[in-house]
Amino acid sequence: MSELKLDGLHRWDRLEGLHEGDGLDRSGALSGAGEPSELSEPGHRKLPGDTDAGTLPGPESPLDVMGSPGAVGPPDSAGIPGVMVPPADGSTAAVPKPATPRRGGVDPVKALMHRHRELCERAVDPLEIAAGLEAHGVTDRTAARFRHRDVFSLAEEMYARVSRDAQASTEREPMTSAPGARGGWAVLALLPGALCAAAVTGVRLTDGQPRLAVAAGGALAVALGLRVALRRGPLRTPSGTTSRIRVWTCWLIAYALLGDGLLAAGLDGGPHGLWPLATAPLLALALSCAPAIWCAHLLSVRARRKLAASRGLAEFADSVKPLILGVFALHLCVLGALLALCGAVLGEPAEYAGAGALGALLLLARLLTAHGFAHAPAIALHTAALAEAIALATVFASRLPGCSFLAAPVETVADVWGPGAVPALVCGTAALVLLVHATRTLTRASAHVLPSEAT
Repeated sequence: MSELKLDGLHRWDRLEGLHEGDGLDRSGALSGAGEPSELSEPGHRKLPGDTDAGTLPGPESPLDVMGSPGAVGPPDSAGIPGVMVPPADGSTAAVPKPATPRRGGVDPVKALMHRHRELCERAVDPLEIAAGLEAHGVTDRTAARFRHRDVFSLAEEMYARVSRDAQASTEREPMTSAPGARGGWAVLALLPGALCAAAVTGVRLTDGQPRLAVAAGGALAVALGLRVALRRGPLRTPSGTTSRIRVWTCWLIAYALLGDGLLAAGLDGGPHGLWPLATAPLLALALSCAPAIWCAHLLSVRARRKLAASRGLAEFADSVKPLILGVFALHLCVLGALLALCGAVLGEPAEYAGAGALGALLLLARLLTAHGFAHAPAIALHTAALAEAIALATVFASRLPGCSFLAAPVETVADVWGPGAVPALVCGTAALVLLVHATRTLTRASAHVLPSEAT
């Protein structure tokens, strides 16, 4: 036992001598150029850089790769990232490793700007970028992946970072329009109503052959006036979007003038000669063209303001939906007043249900088309026109032998509510569908930055 104690004391003296000679304290802290971890033999000291045969370097941590400023190494490796501090117990010696170069991350916002380069360069404010991103499917949840709270915040950064040409790219080229187009559309909106009033007056003051000529000329003048009024202003549509709905619109307007009288005559076994024309609803619809354009302008201006004040797509949708419903209700009220006025002046039935439903359908169809959503209005107008045509066809087809049952649905509706219930049900259903569609599409930010109005 005493020999073991003496041997241990000799070993401790040797270890103490090594500590004093190499600049190591008793705790094993590194203070010199060497980096010993343990003594393999009495009297033998490991040189810097030597490793044991079975000792492997420890795992590399993220801080070692990144070059942590807290890493401490020997004097000859000071300032070199990637050198690990040896453990306090001095069990193993860490082998210096070359620093791993850090790869630069890709800027996601810059990649998004490159993808929407044309949108960013042509935008005059961040709202257009936000609306364009929303039109491409970017939502607030998507913006969160770019470290932004919503699409508007992401659009503001993209607008601030986009490089513009110093001369012309900060301003959009002005839209080509005729002189005075900024306020001229408000006056031109009165043209269809004025021409229709003149045509109705001429038809009521003439008879025979001149009456037909006046009616034909008046119809042509109203059509041209309507085209001029809708070519400018908030209800103008992109080129090529109205060609497929023009035929169905003309059919619906013609039915408002001729359809109810023809349907009533057909149910009575006629027609026997000319049937009465419904001029009061037609005149009211023509006069309502101006309020429809003004309501569309009101919707566009107020929606633009709400878009500027909103801080999220959901907030904008919630704020603009009551605006759409309010503008739609305002137009219906004005149309109802015009129907009552025209009916009283001309001494004819006002046909509130049929003409009101048709006016609502035409307004919603034109409003959606003007904002770039032309597919649903085309289907709605096509379906309504086809339903009215089928109603008339079944009445006359029921006169064939064994086909009397074909007119049963139309006869039932006409007996209960009158011939005007047919267009009211048809156009009212189509207008209701378009109203629901409008509350889902016109609440998007992208629907209110299209260059569809010259205001």
